[in-house]
Amino acid sequence: MSRRDFLSQAPPENYVAGLGRGATGFTTRSDLGPAREGPSEDQIKAAVAKRTAQLGLGDAKDDDNDDAARYQDPDNEVGLFAGGIYDKDDEEADRIWQEVDEKMASRRKKQREAREQAEREEYERKNPKIQQQFAGLKRALESVTDEEWANLPEAKDFTGRAKRARQARMERFYAVPDSVLASANAQGQFGTTVADDGTATSTETKPNSFQSDFRKIGEARDKVLRARLEQSSQTSGIATAGSSTSIDPKGYLTSLANVQGAEQSIGDIEQFRKMLKSAVDSNPKQAASWIAAARLEIAAGKPGAARKVIASGCEHCPKNEDIWLENIHLNDNQNAKIIAAEAIRNNPKSVKLWVEAMKLETDARSRKKVIRKALDHNPESEALWKEAVNLEEDVQDARILLAKATELIPNSLDLWLALARLETPEKARKVLNKAVQKIKNSHELWVAAARLEEQLGEGKNRPVMKNAVKFLVKQNAMPKREEWIAEAEKCEEEGAVITCSNIIEETLGWGLDEDDDRKELFMEDAKASIGRGKYATARAIYAYALRVFPTSKQLYTAAVDLEREHGTKEGLLGALEKAVEACPNTETFWLMLAKEKSAVLDDARRVLARAFKKLTQNEDIWLAAVKLEADNGFIDEARNLLKTARQNAPTDRIWMRSVAFERQLGNNEAAVDLVIEALQLFSKTPKLWMMKGQIYEDLGKLPQAIQAYSDGVKAAPSSVPLWLLYSRLEERNGNVVKARSVLDRARQAVPKSPELWTELIRLERRAGNIKQAQTLMSTAQQQMPKSGLLWAERILYLEPRTQRKSLITEAIKKVEDDPILQVVAARILWAERRLDRAQNWFERALLLDRDQGDTWAWYYKFLMQHGTEEKRAELMNKCVMNDPRHGEHWQAVNKDPKNAGKGTEEILKLVAASLS
Repeated sequence: MSRRDFLSQAPPENYVAGLGRGATGFTTRSDLGPAREGPSEDQIKAAVAKRTAQLGLGDAKDDDNDDAARYQDPDNEVGLFAGGIYDKDDEEADRIWQEVDEKMASRRKKQREAREQAEREEYERKNPKIQQQFAGLKRALESVTDEEWANLPEAKDFTGRAKRARQARMERFYAVPDSVLASANAQGQFGTTVADDGTATSTETKPNSFQSDFRKIGEARDKVLRARLEQSSQTSGIATAGSSTSIDPKGYLTSLANVQGAEQSIGDIEQFRKMLKSAVDSNPKQAASWIAAARLEIAAGKPGAARKVIASGCEHCPKNEDIWLENIHLNDNQNAKIIAAEAIRNNPKSVKLWVEAMKLETDARSRKKVIRKALDHNPESEALWKEAVNLEEDVQDARILLAKATELIPNSLDLWLALARLETPEKARKVLNKAVQKIKNSHELWVAAARLEEQLGEGKNRPVMKNAVKFLVKQNAMPKREEWIAEAEKCEEEGAVITCSNIIEETLGWGLDEDDDRKELFMEDAKASIGRGKYATARAIYAYALRVFPTSKQLYTAAVDLEREHGTKEGLLGALEKAVEACPNTETFWLMLAKEKSAVLDDARRVLARAFKKLTQNEDIWLAAVKLEADNGFIDEARNLLKTARQNAPTDRIWMRSVAFERQLGNNEAAVDLVIEALQLFSKTPKLWMMKGQIYEDLGKLPQAIQAYSDGVKAAPSSVPLWLLYSRLEERNGNVVKARSVLDRARQAVPKSPELWTELIRLERRAGNIKQAQTLMSTAQQQMPKSGLLWAERILYLEPRTQRKSLITEAIKKVEDDPILQVVAARILWAERRLDRAQNWFERALLLDRDQGDTWAWYYKFLMQHGTEEKRAELMNKCVMNDPRHGEHWQAVNKDPKNAGKGTEEILKLVAASLS
């Protein structure tokens, strides 16, 4: 007998499935019901002992003891202390050990938690979650527009692409040649021919022995094509609510080129037709299925079938207005009128059907007749009354209709407003008052009443909006602040500026407590209105806010800026007058008011005289008065004002202006006396030392100038411009070694100054020590790697021209937002004749810092060669508006006494001409 296989053998004695891996018997779902019992505990022990003996592992009893000890619960003491008594000492010992454990755990807890947190963050940084990896992309989805989202392609199923491709190839159809069709047609037919001898013979046509009648084939094809084109031309222009059909017969042959797509479309249409037929048969009372079936036939190019389908649908669903509307749209005008009449007989209360029937009529009289019949059946339809009013050409007839409509539909806001617009002003007031009693929670009626009063010239006298707020609050129908602001902007847009102001005045503070940050909220509201181009609303918001906060400098500044940018000259002067009255100790408002009135000298003088009474010792007011007199040619008055200012407001600025005034007039001796006197009072002011040295230079007294600069750097060692003047004077005097020594001392006083390092490098370069200049440049860039001034000096003067492009790229990577580097990049592109890109870099530099006069000058010089007159004029206007103050070349020209009194436009031209 052959040996049984493993599964057919009898199990060993006391066999337990899974015993080797610790199982003791289990029951599966298949064992439920009449399941056999598992082995008993004795059987399990016997099996374990036998197994142990076979493997030679010793006594099973010892093994059981080892297992018992191994899996023993340490909190459940057995053995030596099993019979012990747990007394107070044991409890005290356990408590002490617990405190010790807690103490050890609390040691270095913060350091351990910080270390664990750092390790956790490092792990999360190296192993980010999928959500974190896509966080940036998800935020970028905020910028996706609705149109871009709609244009996203549908997701496709790419599984089993190879299999589907094979199936598609197998199911693909190809055009069969005419010869094959003719051969198949003639196969198996018998023909009779007459031989030369006159005998008739009968032959069977073979598959490959025939002659095609191509003329008949072509005629048949043309006939079928002509029928299709005629059918398409009849349905051309039919449009339905869900689909539109517009077939060009001339382009029909072109559309047949994609045979595979046409076959697929036909297949889809057949499939949809079966589905919709099943839906219609299963539930013929569902109008949506009939409408979808009709639209499918339209898409398939079968309007006749579509009309039959929708007609059947109307029979099954006569009370559904949508299916009747679909039927009307699918038929021509004459049939549509008949269908509309049948639809209305079944649905006399359907407003849509009455309106559609009215639109089918071509003359106004018929339309009025239809709409009046509709009103007989639906006297409380607001839409029908609106259509009826719109059909009336006579205002009196429209007024009569609206009066009747408001009686029947007293809760229609639009009808009341339309009636008020058609009435005379006096009657319109009565209409609106009557409407308010009918519609008590409508704020639109109150806004209309306010606008009516404005049209009558009573907008500022009648408190319509104040009464509106009281009434709406009593009715618990008060809108939110944002809704009132929107109403105000709407009124401004339609020209009702007074109503706009009244709305803001009465409602802007509604619902706000004193604890709220109302000032910031009002400013945000005004900025939002300005952003939307509603300047009258913003002006009204500022006016209200200033009544709440009458001494706020921030609000007055914002209001003045609004008038300057978007208001009139009179509005700006009015805002400044209110500002100086509310904030008399703010010199900025006085100076702006004096500047705006500087066209008339006496008016500006009166403003400054008023300012002197409030701010006697304010140096800005004194200097503004001096400038006003000097600009208008009153030199003696300006000198007397400066003398009085030095007595009443003896500040360093007053003394510097006095020295500069005399220097500009060419009175250098008087200027020297003034600067010496000023230095006795303000010996730490570096500008006074610079002015003293420059005056001596103008007088040709170089030793005295050098001494002035030397004394100045001792008194103000941190002044970089003073060190630069000192060094340049020594260099012009022919003492290069002394100039180098001065710059070395300057770098010790101001260690990390790019200007001082650049001047030292230029000194060596002008002396011909190029190698030394390059060495100094390397040291300087190690200390100040992000200095655009150093990079510009290196790129333009210390490196070969062929390396400029790579160096400027490296520099911009290290120093991104430096206007000096942006100008250098523009100059390099300019030299390469890449003018468009050079212009872009100039404009970038201006965006980074509009106070850099050198940038404006370089850009203006560029436009002088390659720009248009309009572009130069635009740049000039922007420069005058921004009034730059800084820049190496700009300050040298602007501070020159010869150019005193020149405007920004002249300074820009002079600086541009001096650039090389």
